[in-house]
Amino acid sequence: MDHSMHAQRPTGTALTRLAVSATLHCLTGCAIGEVLGMVIGTALGWNDVQTIVLAVALAFVFGYAFTIGPVMRSGLSLRAAIPVALAADTISITVMEIVDNAIMLAVPGAMEAHLDSWLFWGALAFALAVAFVVTVPINRWLISRGKGHAVVHAYHRGGHADPHTGPHGTGPTAGAPTAEPHDGHTSR
Repeated sequence: MDHSMHAQRPTGTALTRLAVSATLHCLTGCAIGEVLGMVIGTALGWNDVQTIVLAVALAFVFGYAFTIGPVMRSGLSLRAAIPVALAADTISITVMEIVDNAIMLAVPGAMEAHLDSWLFWGALAFALAVAFVVTVPINRWLISRGKGHAVVHAYHRGGHADPHTGPHGTGPTAGAPTAEPHDGHTSR
């Protein structure tokens, strides 16, 4: 491990801000997929398992897409951007999906509620909010160790890191690019 990179990682408030930003970015992709999956499953009268499987699959698709696009704009090919997104987003999306689907199942009647029901939308909004709160400290921990959002951050800064070795020659999950907020860009 290159310990010189440790000093470049944000700490304290800056780290928390970056974790919140990364989690909001993740939440956006996850929420689009989750809501779309829940709406489709509910509208088609699918059972809970079918609806959740669709919602989770779409949450991962949209969550990864929200990272792959900006990484590709930095100059990487789709083939190179996919492993970067997988390394950056898998833990965050997984945690969000476990939390929000568990809450949807725990709220009595939420999964059976119709799309015009405040119960459905209220439970879904509550579930996503709780998933956000649970995921921020996880993203904070990952970023502090050069993982998660930190993996992608070098690509957003215009760095054209080698997709096979990462921005610092240590692999896409081990490289510790600087993870400081920049220009208000909230991509993770």
